[in-house]
Amino acid sequence: MKKVITYGTFDLFHNGHYNILKRAREYGDYLIVGVTGENYDIGRGKLSVHDTLAERIENVKKTGLADEIIVEEYLGQKIGDIIRYDIDTFVIGDDWKGKFDHLSRYCNMVYLERTKGISSTQIRNEIFKTYDIGVIADIVDDNQIVKEANTLNEFRVTSVYSDDEEIAADFKEKYGIDSASTDMEEFFAGVDIVFIRCETEKRAEFIRKAIAQKKHVICDPPFSFSQEEQKKLYQLAKDNNVILIDNVKMVYIHVFNQLLWMTQGGLIGDILSFQCSISRNDRDRKNIFYDLLALGLCPMVKIMGCEYNNVDIQISKDSDGIEFASLDFKYDSGRVIINVGNKVRVRNQLEIIGSTGTIKINGNWWRGSYFELDDPEADEVEIYNTNYHGNGFKYLLKTVATMLANGRIDTMGVFQDEALKIIEIVEKVREKEKN
Repeated sequence: MKKVITYGTFDLFHNGHYNILKRAREYGDYLIVGVTGENYDIGRGKLSVHDTLAERIENVKKTGLADEIIVEEYLGQKIGDIIRYDIDTFVIGDDWKGKFDHLSRYCNMVYLERTKGISSTQIRNEIFKTYDIGVIADIVDDNQIVKEANTLNEFRVTSVYSDDEEIAADFKEKYGIDSASTDMEEFFAGVDIVFIRCETEKRAEFIRKAIAQKKHVICDPPFSFSQEEQKKLYQLAKDNNVILIDNVKMVYIHVFNQLLWMTQGGLIGDILSFQCSISRNDRDRKNIFYDLLALGLCPMVKIMGCEYNNVDIQISKDSDGIEFASLDFKYDSGRVIINVGNKVRVRNQLEIIGSTGTIKINGNWWRGSYFELDDPEADEVEIYNTNYHGNGFKYLLKTVATMLANGRIDTMGVFQDEALKIIEIVEKVREKEKN
């Protein structure tokens, strides 16, 4: 028996998929079809897949061409599958030509010509709404949002607004977007979603203006230095039925959800200690310290909760503001220390000590790419990781796309009570800075 294998996402199943399967079957007696798993697609940044795994498997099954269907769950699985199933021929579309030549050491390699004029990407573009994103910026730095948005079918960054004409023009040229404007009314008229990337003091006013134009808003936290002002922004967004969401990418990456599950589900026992340090040197961003503080506080409130007993705040500052701050929180269950370096460099790390295990992340923990689980009773440290490209913004955008499709405006990334607790702490640090 000659065995043939082929792989694909098979999203929005169409005639091109059918033709590949039909022709692949002609190369042998038994056809195995690998359908990409959802975690594998997410891990490699393929977030525009519309159909569920079950639907995609069912569509392949309905063709009657597959003798066996398997799920492709990780990078490099193809070699193992060829060996395991004793494959004679590997068949794939010619848009992958040359990419799998190394598999010819294991079996015959065949690239089939794709059906012209049809693809899942084309179908998505035709049937799903595309949302135009506009950026409000006071620096010529997009933090990769243009590149990240372009990986999704549902979004494209089309314009930039700045009070400074030169910044707007330079931003447009650098990132190759359609338009730059210093006219806010003109800017709002051409976009569906506004991404706000500017100094903290300006954010609340820009948010208010965008919401008044019924635009969805993504903004770096904190939105404001006032908890009361942020409450009003949330209410305004609710009244206008638009999304107002924190640009905290970490909470949309799978590995952070694993970490959250372990800490909230008691898998490391009672949490006794939570320590987090963050530092970044960004001289172009005014009040970068408070952006870092908000980011550092986010995992604290999500893991430890919002109800701490008291906090001791120690800061070091110079004439330009805070250089370093250490916040020592007392919870009923344990202790939390947050260290934030502005001009003073600190080692970026996150450590959560539980009664039965410890979770550690060294380096840029907010990227959410991995964590270590050290169980004293285990023989070795376990490592949990997620492979993804970019800085994670596309994962946040994918959540926004789901919210828009479902008509939902409340975010379940950073909940409102968590965001407001972060602002409350920011206010305390601001007061300490002034004194």
